[in-house]
Parts: sequence; C-alpha cells; structure tokens
Amino acid sequence: MLPIQKSHGNPFYVLISLPATAMGFALCVQISALSWILSTQYHLEIHEVGYVWLAGPLAGILAQPLVGLVSDRVWFWGGRRRPFIVLGGILAGGMVLALPFLGEIGKFTGLPTLWVAIGVALTLDLAINVGFNPTRSIIADVTPEGSGRTKGFTWMQTISGFFGVLAYVTGAVFGNYALIYGGAALVVLFNVVPSLLISEPRQLAGGGDAEPSSREPAPIGRLLHIFLAHGFTWLGVQTMFVYLFAYIKDSMVLSDTGDSEVGRVINIAFLVLNVVGFILPVLVLQPVSARLGLVRTHAACVAVMALGYAGILSFGRTPAMLFLFMAVVGVGWASTVSLPFAIVSDNVDGARMGLFMGLFNLSVVIPQLLASGVAGKFIGAAPDKRIVFLIASVSLAVSAVLWLFVRENPTGRTAARIQPAAH
Repeated sequence: MLPIQKSHGNPFYVLISLPATAMGFALCVQISALSWILSTQYHLEIHEVGYVWLAGPLAGILAQPLVGLVSDRVWFWGGRRRPFIVLGGILAGGMVLALPFLGEIGKFTGLPTLWVAIGVALTLDLAINVGFNPTRSIIADVTPEGSGRTKGFTWMQTISGFFGVLAYVTGAVFGNYALIYGGAALVVLFNVVPSLLISEPRQLAGGGDAEPSSREPAPIGRLLHIFLAHGFTWLGVQTMFVYLFAYIKDSMVLSDTGDSEVGRVINIAFLVLNVVGFILPVLVLQPVSARLGLVRTHAACVAVMALGYAGILSFGRTPAMLFLFMAVVGVGWASTVSLPFAIVSDNVDGARMGLFMGLFNLSVVIPQLLASGVAGKFIGAAPDKRIVFLIASVSLAVSAVLWLFVRENPTGRTAARIQPAAH
C-alpha cells in the first residue's frame, strides 16, 4: 500500500479520482464530438443522431449492474475493481479513437455509416459502463464511511471536472479531432496506471446477510425515491447533451453559421459548464453539505439548474447569453455528478456497493433512452428548437421537487422516505 493511501491525504483522493476522470473524459469527448461528427461530417438527421445515442443507455442497463455484481464477488489481478477498470479503459480509448473513422470503417465493412456509428457508440458506452461502475465503487471501497465518502466523491468531481474543462478547451482551441486523439491516450493512461497503484481491501465493509433495521426500509426500497428524483435530472441533462447542437444551429443568432462555428459554441458552452462543475464540489458543496446535509444541498443545486435551463429557454439567443446561463446550469451539474453517489454509498451494504451503484445507474440510462428516443422525435419535428430547453427546465424542476421528499436521517446518513406534507 502506498504511503499516500495510508494517510488518506489529498494526493490520495486525487489518485483515486483519476480512473473516474478518465471515463468522464471519454464521455466529454463523446458529448462534444459525436453529435457534431454525425450531423456535420456524415449528415445524419436529428432523429438518426438520437438513435445513435440510444446505444449507450441500452449498454448501461445491463452492463453496470452486471459488472457491479461481478466486481463485488471476484478477485483477480490483485483486485476486484482493477480488472474492469483496466479493460474498460483500454476499450474506451480504442472506441474514442474510432470516432473520426466511421466512414472508413463503413467502407471496409460494407455497412451504412449509421450502423457503424451505432456500433462504435454502443461499444464506447459499453466500455464506459464497464469502467464507470468500478471507478466509483473503488472510491467507496477505500475511503471511510460518511465524511470520507463525501470527500472522495467531491474530489472525484473536482478532478474529473478540471479535465472536462481541459477537454472542451482543447476542442474549442484546437478542434474536435485534437480532442479525440489526445482523449484516447488520456483515457487509457488514467485508467491503467492509477488502478495498478491503488491497494484494494480483500474484504469489503458490511455483510450482505445483515437484516435491515426495523426503522429502515430495505436497501432497494430506500433507494427507489432517489432513483426517481435522479432520473428526472438526467432526462433534462441528456436532452441538453444530445440536442444542444440543434438548438444552436436553428435557434441562435451566430456571426458564422458554418459547422466549425457551431462546434466552437458547443465546446465553449460545455467548457463553462465544467468550469463551474469542478470548482464547486470541494470548495463549496463539501462544506455546505456538512452544514445542511447532502440531500438539501443537492435539491437546492438541482433547482438552480432548472432556473439556468429556463434562462437559456427565455434569453439564450446569443452565444454570450448561452454561456452565462450554462454557468448557472453548472451549479446543478457539479452536484449531480458528485453528491448522489455519496448519498447512495452511505445507504447500502458495503459488500454490495458495486451492485447498488450499478442499479443506481438505471436512474441515468433509462432517462437517456427517453431523451435519445422519444424526445428526439419531438425535437426533430418541432419548428422551434427551444423545446430542447423547455424539456430540460421542466425535468429539472420536477427533480428538485422530488428531492425535497428525501430526508436526512438522525445519524447524518440519508434515508429516502416519502414524508407526509406538514399541515
């Protein structure tokens, strides 16, 4: 075990954040480049782009719970999470590198570009899902329960968010192809090297056979309300990720309507989102949640995100206004990708952390399916593409309300219970 792991100092929290950062970086590349490539280089229609994005959620529905369950129970290559992190990282890096070559792959295989894109996206998302669950679970495995877990997941988002900013700076300054090539190398490096340095516990905390307390619902029941609240968050988030390009092309006033300008605005918008997303978790969310509790802090951030989406809907007709309100949206983004994992990890049996992290991912992938499949048809047919942010703002507002029904229990850990309204 490395000395920094024994001390649990900040360098250790940085180290354990790097595998999740790598998977987040792969996702940033996908968000920034996939829709842009499909629409500008291969001229797919909006609904066809949505079909490509369906591949990821379909992979996640099965991959994350299955990988989580298996990683809770196996031990090889000196760890239970390590093998999946290494394999997922290598596969994700390869699929990121394949994005600029969809046409060439199509010519070689004789398949239409749409089907090649779906295959690459499916494999990329499968790799991300294979790796993402263990990269989050390992943070819970090697950090102390309670404040240590919160610190672990807020540091995860801080480091991941910083590299997300780097991703969008690279895309905005040097173009999406530079982002793709550099991203492929970073994804492999940040997955493989840190996972070999982290010493995993052979025995996980907790026991799967323990009976739940009479005051507490069973773990699945305790998490269902969290799943619902988090699901509405991701319905809005995924709608923005997939269809922002359509909003920019059809509803914004641009000095240059060329494909490169649309790509530049997308990259700067996500850059602003991630700047706020990496600054807030350690500096703001961690101390605020220590005073207000994880759930109330997260509910407030989600409400701010809803207001940011409403601002884009009402005033985001120029790049400057879009960037301004994306900063507001970033408050909710910072919380969405950090605090819910701390909430879940504090409420489940440590010996089944991978399984429950995988099940919790269903609150992400099912909304992604709805956004990519159902919402895509409405957005494609709508004459006014501002409907993208109408869907996003309403979804986040519903999510904020649902989070208000999740309360903190007296021990400081969170318990999801629907409470009767006060009279």
